[in-house]
Amino acid sequence: MENTAVAEYLDSLKPGDRAMVDALRALAQAAHPGVTEHIKWNAPSFCVGGDDRITLGLQPKGGVRAVLHRGAKVKDATGFTFADIAGLAKWPAVDRGVLSFKSEAEIAAVAPAIADLFARWLAATT
Repeated sequence: MENTAVAEYLDSLKPGDRAMVDALRALAQAAHPGVTEHIKWNAPSFCVGGDDRITLGLQPKGGVRAVLHRGAKVKDATGFTFADIAGLAKWPAVDRGVLSFKSEAEIAAVAPAIADLFARWLAATT
């Protein structure tokens, strides 16, 4: 069941942005059996065990992003490794990846790789 804050956020989006966000939301929701969704940092964020792990958002110059992270607070990343097999993300830190997309078609073209990345990220960080 979708919560009210998520529904309000989605209803505020332009149709093209909504389609991209919905495509990424579906992949995040399917990535782990215990995933939950709420609004954090003014965007949909996906948690496992109450810890934020994937946060979506609109890019300032158009498009959407998905940020892979290990929660709101910086954690010691000593010894943490993660393989982005498809090379979809930019990694400003070993435990923070950012995927950027300009269109729904761009997301659809790599959806299986995104699904794999999301599932492996959630498994590695829970």
